[in-house]
Amino acid sequence: MYLQHFGLKELPLTLTPNTHFFLNMASHHAAYNMLMVSIMNGEGFMKVVGEVGTGKTILCRKVLNTLSEDERNFETAYIPNPILSPKGLFLAFAEEIGLETIPDIDHHSLLKEITNRLAERAVQGRKVVLFIDEAHAMPEETLEALRLLTNIETEKAKLLQVILFAQPEIDMILNKTTLRQLRQRITFSFTLVALDREGVDRYINHRLAMAGHNGHAIFTKKSIDLLAIVSRGIPRLVNIIAHKALMVAFGKGERSVDESHIRTATLDTDGVELPSKNYAPRIAAVLVAIIGSAAAFFFVGFKL
Repeated sequence: MYLQHFGLKELPLTLTPNTHFFLNMASHHAAYNMLMVSIMNGEGFMKVVGEVGTGKTILCRKVLNTLSEDERNFETAYIPNPILSPKGLFLAFAEEIGLETIPDIDHHSLLKEITNRLAERAVQGRKVVLFIDEAHAMPEETLEALRLLTNIETEKAKLLQVILFAQPEIDMILNKTTLRQLRQRITFSFTLVALDREGVDRYINHRLAMAGHNGHAIFTKKSIDLLAIVSRGIPRLVNIIAHKALMVAFGKGERSVDESHIRTATLDTDGVELPSKNYAPRIAAVLVAIIGSAAAFFFVGFKL
């Protein structure tokens, strides 16, 4: 790989939501602050919406990790795959808050156990916060069951706080008449937006620095200009294209990534287009010619 070539200690542009690389970009910073303030104020329902690849999951993990570090005041629950039945949701949540349940427990008894556990946590002065990622995938009846969970409260406060992270489809789902009660309970909502050109520049250099780079700028100004255009400022696409561009530069023995490397990487990435189609050959062919078939085979395996 290109780590030693560019003076890096780890891969800077992986697709896993590693909070080590979290950057307080304007949109994410505002969303993070909104969530933290809302949680501290005891708001019951919150929602963060963003297109595919805009960084919802890493934001979710960042807030989750922040609260998990304060075990005296918070208990967190995380459901990454909410394609569940109503009872499946209750069982998953019960497991997250440490309840030992049996699969054939009846719905009423399960809800009673959850209520008792939440009441215990309230007496201890601990807030329970449930994070649901990919919430747009939840069946409608499960969303309604989620509303029933948030009915659990005392005279003074909610016993459960819920944060939904979802693609924009969630708003269409919540606009259904049958879910109007749930929609009305969402007290704070935030929409993540893509990065602008300066945001892409800051994002790339932050990730490189966190991966150990401390030398000259690896990406040229023109390469960042083009990267911002072809990625449309979507962090996931920025990662994919920039990683491939680093591979191309490494294969050519060059110490910086220029516009031509971004062009070549873009041509090998599905779902993105160059401003003009008169560009370099596809990256697989370039790598075959430069660093041999073995490296090309690895790179094609990385392609998403």
